[in-house]
Amino acid sequence: MASAPFTAPPPAAAASGQPVAPLWERLRTGFGLLGPRHPRHTLSVADLDTLGLPVGDDGVVVGVNAEGQPAVLGVNRPTPFDILLIGGLWTTQVLALRAAATGARVAVETGRPAHWAQVVQAVGGGQSGMTVHEVGRVPPQGASATAPVLVIRDCGMRPPRGRVVSAPWQSVLTLLPYLSPLAPRLMRQARLVGVQRVSPDESLEIGRVTGLPRHEYEALPTLADGVTLWCTERDRQYVMTQPTDVEAGLLGTPRRMD
Repeated sequence: MASAPFTAPPPAAAASGQPVAPLWERLRTGFGLLGPRHPRHTLSVADLDTLGLPVGDDGVVVGVNAEGQPAVLGVNRPTPFDILLIGGLWTTQVLALRAAATGARVAVETGRPAHWAQVVQAVGGGQSGMTVHEVGRVPPQGASATAPVLVIRDCGMRPPRGRVVSAPWQSVLTLLPYLSPLAPRLMRQARLVGVQRVSPDESLEIGRVTGLPRHEYEALPTLADGVTLWCTERDRQYVMTQPTDVEAGLLGTPRRMD
């Protein structure tokens, strides 16, 4: 005797007397059995003003601004993006770690690979993590929307022109430990400029090139460790970079000098 297809309703449904579709019909529109039913969550019009969603910008959290809100740097862009940081290696390495945490590949062009060894080990080397290259030896990275790249140029006071430049989904961050004769040109070319503590003479030159108000460029020699003034053509904000426990264990506390 051939067995009939399984169509027996669940006990609760059978007891209620409600018609229940066969199992194959219940599976036809989905990938599994229908789950339990719950009352809908509703919100009255009067309560709408109390509803808040913590939606912010997309990118790397570089720290907190003067209001204590997260400051986000969007390094993964569909357009070329050049960043210049006049500051310390510590901040640059924190940015590298956080960029890698967002899924970007990080390629470091440097003349001091030993300073990057522990960071590479923490991130993991290879095509999916962080790689270190000699100055002038960075190969094409093949950046794309699904594999964005951040190139970090840690090449001293006079970085040569890079073989790998900014491109769609490939941002370039150039680190200058101090102001150099190349700094004015790099500041004019960069879409974003970060400045940490500098000397009074350097702050005067930075103010002249970037058009900072006097009270802001005169404050640059007094910035605390971990504080960066990030500038674009239209916006400026001071940001304090605070390390996580993991970052502090790997890199130590914030510092301007390396």
